[in-house]
Amino acid sequence: MASAAIFSSLRRRRSPSLEAFLAPVHLSDAALVQTLVVVSGEVISSFSDKSLPFQRKNSRSLIRKIEIFVVLFEFLTDSSSILPSTAILCFKELYLLLYRSKILLDYCSQSSRLWLLLQNSSISSHFHDLNQDISTLLDVFPLKELDLIQDVREQIELLHKQSRRAKLFIDQSDETLRLRLFSFLDEFEKGWIPDPVELQSVFMERLGIQDAKTCRSEIEFLEEKIHNQEGDVEPTVSVLNGFVALIRYCRFLLFGYEEDDEEMGFGNWKKPRKGLISQEIAETFVTTPKDFCCPISLDLMRDPVIISTGQTYDRASISRWMEEGHCSCPKTGQMLAYSRLVPNQALRSLISQWCTAHGIPFDPPESTDTSTETVAVPSSTKAANEANRATADLLIQQLSNESQGAKTIAARELRLLAKTGKENRACIAEAGAIPLLQKLLSSLNPVAQENSVTALLNLSIYEKNKIRIMEEAGCLRSIVDVLRFGHTTEARENAAATLFSLSAVHDYKKKITDEEGAIEALAELLKEGTPRGKKDAVTALFNLSTHPDNINRMIEAGAITALVGTLGAEGVAEEAAGALALLVRQPIGAKTVGKEEMAVSGLIGMMRCGTPKGKENAVVALLELCRNGGAAATERVARAPSFAGLLQNLLFTGTKRAQRKAASLLRVCQRCEAAAPLFLGGWDVGYTSTANSATDRASSFAHDVSVPMSISVPVL
Repeated sequence: MASAAIFSSLRRRRSPSLEAFLAPVHLSDAALVQTLVVVSGEVISSFSDKSLPFQRKNSRSLIRKIEIFVVLFEFLTDSSSILPSTAILCFKELYLLLYRSKILLDYCSQSSRLWLLLQNSSISSHFHDLNQDISTLLDVFPLKELDLIQDVREQIELLHKQSRRAKLFIDQSDETLRLRLFSFLDEFEKGWIPDPVELQSVFMERLGIQDAKTCRSEIEFLEEKIHNQEGDVEPTVSVLNGFVALIRYCRFLLFGYEEDDEEMGFGNWKKPRKGLISQEIAETFVTTPKDFCCPISLDLMRDPVIISTGQTYDRASISRWMEEGHCSCPKTGQMLAYSRLVPNQALRSLISQWCTAHGIPFDPPESTDTSTETVAVPSSTKAANEANRATADLLIQQLSNESQGAKTIAARELRLLAKTGKENRACIAEAGAIPLLQKLLSSLNPVAQENSVTALLNLSIYEKNKIRIMEEAGCLRSIVDVLRFGHTTEARENAAATLFSLSAVHDYKKKITDEEGAIEALAELLKEGTPRGKKDAVTALFNLSTHPDNINRMIEAGAITALVGTLGAEGVAEEAAGALALLVRQPIGAKTVGKEEMAVSGLIGMMRCGTPKGKENAVVALLELCRNGGAAATERVARAPSFAGLLQNLLFTGTKRAQRKAASLLRVCQRCEAAAPLFLGGWDVGYTSTANSATDRASSFAHDVSVPMSISVPVL
């Protein structure tokens, strides 16, 4: 299993050509021998003691065997003798063994030092397997049938004897070093900090890790292994997480915080390269399935519970509803038979799986209710948590450093540390990072500002940190200032995403909206930003639109105009229509949208060529506009060109929810005295019949509740 995993891993990294795994079948005797000479030469020339931090003895032994085969190949090339068929078969098998040797040697030279140590036994076993295969090949090799000179024959015979006697060799000094590394993890797990002198001796002298750059390479290699999750390879992902945390801690403990300009990005900090924020961020916002959203907050449910009517809500939302004195179900209006909340274990598990599949953090809120079981989600080991905590302490100390470079590096590393796991996010905030990151938001250094706002974004995903950020004096103001005046596009975009993350708490939506310049900046980003910036802005505006008290501020700040203007924009139209559907639920919102010249035509345009979800949001927005905008708005919608045909099409080809809303919209339009003649007289007889049928169908959906889509925040 280990051998297969090694070859599989290296093929992913190097992608050897097909001939590496297929023996040559159409070569003449001379061409076959010459090919073996070339392949052997490639293997020998690629070997270097300097490029092999471990497995040197096994590698040298394998190379010596290949060198003896080269002597045989060169003699046969010079002699031009005819090879027996049995020798040709053996040489074809040897061709495969040579390529296997090359793959293994490349693997050892390209893998990280820690990975080679962790795989010490399995890699040694694979060298032994190759030796055994060489021995088996020589057992059947027709040496007597070849006309060889004495010294060549003796070398092949000696190689045969040595291969037969060879035993598995595991370098005990490497094994001792491997166990010492595990002992460091054990110390962290017990709550102890390993001796810095011992760490320096092991990492710098024994492992040969001499600088921060090598540490980063080790971390990136192990993180790739974690991402690939090779289930047939030890160690486990949890152990690898522990070693990543250990290396990260040693990187700052041993090598400090000052790095060269190229690494920090000074002078050319916007150049895209691996590790920079601009390259890490992609299309990370995804549409949350409607059934995973709380009908009250419209956000992804973290702790779904069932009430007496059988409806499911997020625990925080329904608890707040009950605390306000309500005794009915928000969705159905039925009176509650009892106030007990029953955890919806099945739905929580589905939400957790969906979040995992889409790379969305799912950290269920802590609960003192012993009847509520939490969903098991992957987490780091205790050793990794403690090592990360120690690293966070080192980094936060540097945020108070006078050196701008040290603070910038610390902010970047805190951002990376906060990318995964609520444990990391919790310990970083508990150690006091938030007020220090806030100060860095006003830095004149673009990289420092960008990293600090993104670190706050990642920290805000943890529910308790939302409270810490919002209660930190001036922190919200500083985030909004980055959104308005940030040095880089990425910083402004990440500030917008941070506001969206914070607005997951219902009570904060009003506070964010009331912050001077926040909605104006989001509206501006939606109109003038990059595709990703527009996505950040529209999702933030959508979430803020779910609070009914925000409508006046949204209107004053021009958010509705910005949303209407993006109805035809690729990538954001769907969310823009969803936000408008929320805003037009109130008469003042419907009145404002009705005054927008392009609102109705933009929504109808989405009904024509939008995504299925976009069409659904568009028809919901038009329905709410007609319901709350009065007869004039209804007449304007009904008179719109192509509206009747598009509505008919949506009645039968849209999503289930779109069909319901289309039927309801048809009913509303027909009930309007001004619009009825248009609907009943303007369509042909066949469509009138269809429309009447649809009207009948609409009656069964009279109490349908509109549940707009929700968006999830990414980790950057």
